Amino acid sequence: MPASLSHKPYRVGRSRTGLGLFATKPIKKGTKIIRYFGPLLDSKKKDEDAIENKYLFELTNRWTIDGSIRENVARYINHACRPNAESDVKPRKRKVFIRAIKDIEPGDEINYDYGTDYFKAYLKPIGCKCDACEKKRKKKRAEARAERLRLKEKAERKAKREAEKLAETRARQRKANAKKAAKSNGKAPNGKTGNDKTLNGNALNGKHLNGHSLTAAAGKRAVPSKRGAARPLQA
Repeated sequence: MPASLSHKPYRVGRSRTGLGLFATKPIKKGTKIIRYFGPLLDSKKKDEDAIENKYLFELTNRWTIDGSIRENVARYINHACRPNAESDVKPRKRKVFIRAIKDIEPGDEINYDYGTDYFKAYLKPIGCKCDACEKKRKKKRAEARAERLRLKEKAERKAKREAEKLAETRARQRKANAKKAAKSNGKAPNGKTGNDKTLNGNALNGKHLNGHSLTAAAGKRAVPSKRGAARPLQA
């Protein structure tokens, strides 16, 4: 690469994919930034080594530029799916310029779209690392995390409802079992026998109420006395 690019509106620097070309000065839309150049190759006579050369730029069906030479600083410009520059091809002059398609600020990386064929051959297999694709991947990862969290919370709510339902079912079953056990033992659920007939602790079987008999001798009427038992009266 040239020893100095200080007079140029760009510089070579580190990027996400290795090296890249960055603006050092404001570059207006429509400005020709740099020329992509190198030896011309006959497109129909490229050897095997040339085919594997990632810096080949096809001008026409006949001519291809080999941009792998060190002096071609434009070779450091990376691909972007949403670029800020484009290749301006001049087939008759056998020249290619990189031109800004939007205003580029100092510090911005300069990039252009390499084209469908290059993308499919070299970028798609490993995944495009341009800003647009990185943002898209980050968005998808964030959406996937949010979906996993939503499904987890949904599963937890379902498990909680099922646990509460099971607890209620078991409580009803225990209560029913307790009633059944009490009935089989001849006792009411309150601890008293089922055949007890009492009122305020007194028998209701016709024998006593407040300590007195509810029946009298045949044909007799009982008259309570102040002392002792009742005296029978003649009818």
